[in-house]
Amino acid sequence: MPIALITGASSGLGTEFAHQLAERGADLVLVARSGDTLENLAGEMRDNHGISVEVLVADIVEEAGMSRVVARLADAAHPIDLLINNAGFGLPLHFADNDIDDEVRHLRIHVEAPMRLMHAALGSMRGRGGRIINVASVAAFIPRSTYAASKNWLVGFSEWANAEYSRDGVTVTALCPGFTHTGFHERMGLARGEEGIASWMWLDAGTVVREGLRDAARGKALSVPSWRYKAIVAATRILPSSLLAGAGRRGRM
Repeated sequence: MPIALITGASSGLGTEFAHQLAERGADLVLVARSGDTLENLAGEMRDNHGISVEVLVADIVEEAGMSRVVARLADAAHPIDLLINNAGFGLPLHFADNDIDDEVRHLRIHVEAPMRLMHAALGSMRGRGGRIINVASVAAFIPRSTYAASKNWLVGFSEWANAEYSRDGVTVTALCPGFTHTGFHERMGLARGEEGIASWMWLDAGTVVREGLRDAARGKALSVPSWRYKAIVAATRILPSSLLAGAGRRGRM
């Protein structure tokens, strides 16, 4: 069976990826900092779907944790077929007021971590084939502090990598959801409804993951779930930057 490695698997879209891939019969390697949560999820996946699940407890912002995940991706005896770079966290929009060490960790998990894990995965996938999904955001197309900047980098890098390595049998897809009910905002101390975003703009995690997996299977470089967010991304191509920056100030993340 194919093997998928998911970072940030203990919650949100990471957990949803685990459920949907397990339902399809894929074996899993679950990566996150929270060992107990991962073990509980792994047990559920094994019991419900009869698949093999590895648990890899690692903080990929730290060198030791990153090295463990890189080593697993490089294991030629048990190669990874699908890498999902999903781990991440948000910070308040006001960069100048944020702790700079928090901002550096934020940059490392959203830029350095997927870059290093992609490099490791490509080393084992090229010629053999494989897929990489980088969870980015619609924020990549709207000026919105360092979160948007890091996701913009991830989208651009993914689009280039998909064109470059598809000839080697490896596709790279940047998955760009809009606001999604996952617990991401709650972990920042926001209750549902406190973000200041209209209810129609919120997406369901199951839909986001299902469309992301479908687009990755089709070899698409960019996946934007839902027609309403596709329209928003299209609009960003023509709207003035000052108007986009104003839209990006909405909400607290």
